[in-house]
Amino acid sequence: MAGLRGANANPTNLIRVMPAEGEEMRKPLDLRVAVQSSGDILARLRDKAPRVHCITNTVAQNFTANVLLAAGAVPSMTTSPEEVGQFAGSADALLVNLGTFDRERAEAIGIALTAAEAARRPWVLDPVLIDRSPMRASLARDLLSREPAALRLNAAEFATLSGHEASADAVGDLAGEYSTVIALSGKTDLVADATRRAMLANGHALMAKITAMGCAASALVAACLAVEADRWHASLAAMTVFGVAGELAGAKAEGPGSFAVAFLDELNRLTPAMLVERARVS
Repeated sequence: MAGLRGANANPTNLIRVMPAEGEEMRKPLDLRVAVQSSGDILARLRDKAPRVHCITNTVAQNFTANVLLAAGAVPSMTTSPEEVGQFAGSADALLVNLGTFDRERAEAIGIALTAAEAARRPWVLDPVLIDRSPMRASLARDLLSREPAALRLNAAEFATLSGHEASADAVGDLAGEYSTVIALSGKTDLVADATRRAMLANGHALMAKITAMGCAASALVAACLAVEADRWHASLAAMTVFGVAGELAGAKAEGPGSFAVAFLDELNRLTPAMLVERARVS
């Protein structure tokens, strides 16, 4: 996450993004509208309270559920093959996280995806630790071919999935190839589709000390996709919300334990106006 890069907010909020390629390369776009959109997406998330069904890491379930609740969404978590189709098909968005790779979840993923696709619900792929496991990597590639609305991962996972080191160009190329949006976590986060890119510098170093932070960020991307049809704007909003909440929490926390609590508190009290004021996007 951008949590590895803690700093004070930039009140001038100078925000610009360069399109990926073509004629528009010579016409930088002002991202103030995109950041304002992030505030609007947060407001709609609070208002609509979408349900996100999460197939996720066992160590991440509790924190992920609490993050969704603090943001204004509603979590569900079952992985039972007997009922996961009903849960996923009736949810507003789906998260597929490979953090716990067991037979039940592997079966549940297939059932849940079929149900979500039939209901035309957006879904997010989080290919956790595929750089450590060829079996996970193979499954992640199969799942990517089903074109998730968004892919959230780190640089090592990206390199394993794409065969290239993480760079703005490589991320944009992979996003275009699979018609998805990629949210790449790192010292500075990158959100990219085939033509749009933005770097996010909000966050705090303590975010790297809390298990399930990345998993919860992926769930928040799914929640924003549930209320915003433009997948790039939804992903940008989620990652900005996450980074700003982390930055605010880091200013109060004394260590990882108090940070986890403060993060939930700051996420819960975050307003669209606060988000727009503190967003540091380039």
